[in-house]
Amino acid sequence: MSELMACHECDLLTRLPELPPGGRAHCPRCGCLLQRDRPNSIEKTLALSFAGLVLFIVAVSFPFLAMKAGGFEQHSNLLTGVWLLLEQKMVLLAMVVLLTCVLFPLAGILGLLYVLLPLHFGRRLPRAEVVFRLVSHLQPWSMMEVFMLGILVSLVKLGHLAEVIPGISLWAFAVLIFVLAAQTAVLDHHQVWERLEALR
Repeated sequence: MSELMACHECDLLTRLPELPPGGRAHCPRCGCLLQRDRPNSIEKTLALSFAGLVLFIVAVSFPFLAMKAGGFEQHSNLLTGVWLLLEQKMVLLAMVVLLTCVLFPLAGILGLLYVLLPLHFGRRLPRAEVVFRLVSHLQPWSMMEVFMLGILVSLVKLGHLAEVIPGISLWAFAVLIFVLAAQTAVLDHHQVWERLEALR
């Protein structure tokens, strides 16, 4: 891969210097941050991806919420929530929830594992570049935090109508949001592209 990089803000083509540990490279014209040294970025991202996968499995496998009212108790999980939206004829909303809160985050986690795990061992799987590019495009469409905010608002509104019992899935989902945010923060795209190019 070339050491030239286009500035994200002003499009100036700049040759990146060798960065010292913890160093940063800025655009000489506008001062925008171009590159930051992230030590062990691939290993940290891998660890967070494995943690995210475990939390994701817990989040979709166990009860999300339970509601008690008048001797009646109903449990639901993430996928039954999508199914209930479909039963209420809210197909578009059900698809948005399914895609942005279940499928896109899962695809992002699995895609990173597909690319980064072989890289950690000095290998490269077929079409790794395509998968990594797809993961980068999907990342902005993962809206789990918006879904979580909606749940919190619903809990406040339903609190005086019924007893709402958070399930283990809700806590796993909340932790998963922070794990995925940390994963995004530690991932060094430039380093991944360099390693993929070197293994061609």
